[in-house]
Amino acid sequence: MARLDKAYGRPLLAPRFPPVGELVYTVLSQNTTDVNTDRTYAALRRRFATWSEVRDAPVAEVEEAIAAGGLSHVKAPRIGAILRALSEAGGEPDLGLLDALHDDDALAYLQSLPGVGPKTASCVLLFSLGRPVMPVDTHVHRVSGRLGLLEARLTAVAAHGVLTALAGPAATDIYAAHVDLVRHGRRVCHARRPACGTCPLNDLCPSAGSFS
Repeated sequence: MARLDKAYGRPLLAPRFPPVGELVYTVLSQNTTDVNTDRTYAALRRRFATWSEVRDAPVAEVEEAIAAGGLSHVKAPRIGAILRALSEAGGEPDLGLLDALHDDDALAYLQSLPGVGPKTASCVLLFSLGRPVMPVDTHVHRVSGRLGLLEARLTAVAAHGVLTALAGPAATDIYAAHVDLVRHGRRVCHARRPACGTCPLNDLCPSAGSFS
């Protein structure tokens, strides 16, 4: 991680949105680019003043607001279902209960929400609340596997706990590891043709040079 920090700059953890906003943002980020996610989230917030307005709006209106991010027909009803689950007691959708929960319990609660998996739950806890949990996306899973940090065939779901333990216990280190691995996967350690010859981890990587 020190080498990746040197190559890409040390990522600094700074909360982006409150937990509900982070949860919605993460749903919007699925299968699209960061730029599209930012634009789509901003469009949603311009269209609706509160999360309860998003919850209560016809799904077609939410789809229209987030159309630029792609898969709006999937994401709009999922966001609505999540927001309804977060406001069963009435009032605004809220995730304040996470403050009183241990990390494992907070992860379990978030994953009990409609369509929320371990990566989305981990993103909310790390990016919004600074909890020491590692989100594992396709880049993190691929790069970690090639580096030998994960056992062969370990699923991305199972990798969350393993990589959290390896990178922990400080949330700042886990955040830096996550961002560095994502950057490395996007810029160098590509899925099909990784640029092993220019990789700053070349001499540490058991997979270096094994791709044609």
